[in-house]
Amino acid sequence: MIYIDCNASTPMRPQVSEAVARALGLIGNPSSVHAPGRAARRAVDEARDAVASMVGASPSRVVFASGGTEANNLALAATGRARILASAVEHPSVLGAREDIVRIPVDREGIVDLAALDRLLAAESAPALVSLMLANNETGAVQPVARAAEIAHARGALLHCDAAQAVGRIAVDARTLGADLLTLSAHKMGGPKGAGALVLANDMELAPLLRGGGQESKRRAGTENVAAIAGFGVAASLAADFAVEAARLGALRDGMESQLLAAATGAAILGAGTVRLPNTSCIAMAGMDADVQVMAFDLDGIAVSAGAACSSGKVEPSHVLAAMGAPASLARAAIRVSLGWHNTAADVAAFTASWFKLHARVRARVAA
Repeated sequence: MIYIDCNASTPMRPQVSEAVARALGLIGNPSSVHAPGRAARRAVDEARDAVASMVGASPSRVVFASGGTEANNLALAATGRARILASAVEHPSVLGAREDIVRIPVDREGIVDLAALDRLLAAESAPALVSLMLANNETGAVQPVARAAEIAHARGALLHCDAAQAVGRIAVDARTLGADLLTLSAHKMGGPKGAGALVLANDMELAPLLRGGGQESKRRAGTENVAAIAGFGVAASLAADFAVEAARLGALRDGMESQLLAAATGAAILGAGTVRLPNTSCIAMAGMDADVQVMAFDLDGIAVSAGAACSSGKVEPSHVLAAMGAPASLARAAIRVSLGWHNTAADVAAFTASWFKLHARVRARVAA
């Protein structure tokens, strides 16, 4: 199987798998003071150091969670801000966290309208939190987070940034971004599922979603998932050295897109007019719905997706492409290809050949 759906979940790197296996042998609870407990605590602390170092943060401000969804929910709920503003292209774990979220419009490339953000913040005086992802999971579009943070802070608001898709693919530095809260997810960067983090810019007070124990400096109760967190730490150490891999994947992606656009009638790359993650391509094949494409590629031994992988297998209209103003017919025909550390030129060539074979079926149907 050729797996090119890494924005849904990136395969674990071998070093990560080894670290998880070792940590599974740690029998102690990290909150226990005896030797087995201290060994488990050491594994968690080493991972915390690695995650903090990756994004230029203090280890004491890394709050481990079960994944990006929990970290996003914690960010939106725990600061006590009355108003939440989020870009219209945020992940469902942000947009679905509260029913009263104000959506900030985006342009045709999916980039947030900063002037609209400023107007919305100025419209009410209630304490606000702005949530803006660093890179979109469907199109790869990279947002002007640092500028949005300046606008938010000037209006007395906090800024939360979901950086789950960005780490290991582009530079991510919490200080440069100016984010007050930063979400990370291990399995998007070659780590294990079941681990994520909310990184704080300062020692702000958080009202925990999970209460009971004093874990994570009383910010998130519950015994830590030691094995997943240990793998997260190794993945973070590897992701910090991303530049060569990002250049390689960007060259593969750009070559694939050029080939499709040059030879195929009705092909379109959504979000291609802005800076994107180097591994991500949102490709529309006019005349064939995305769910049909996903099944056809699967039968060809190629794993791609349509939109976010968060709907329990359902293929639904993309709120991201709708917010960008993409025609409904084009949005219905868009799939996502997202490359990872394991992918090769041969994988991309196989996908391209399969895509052209499917495209020929569409052309033949239209001609008939």
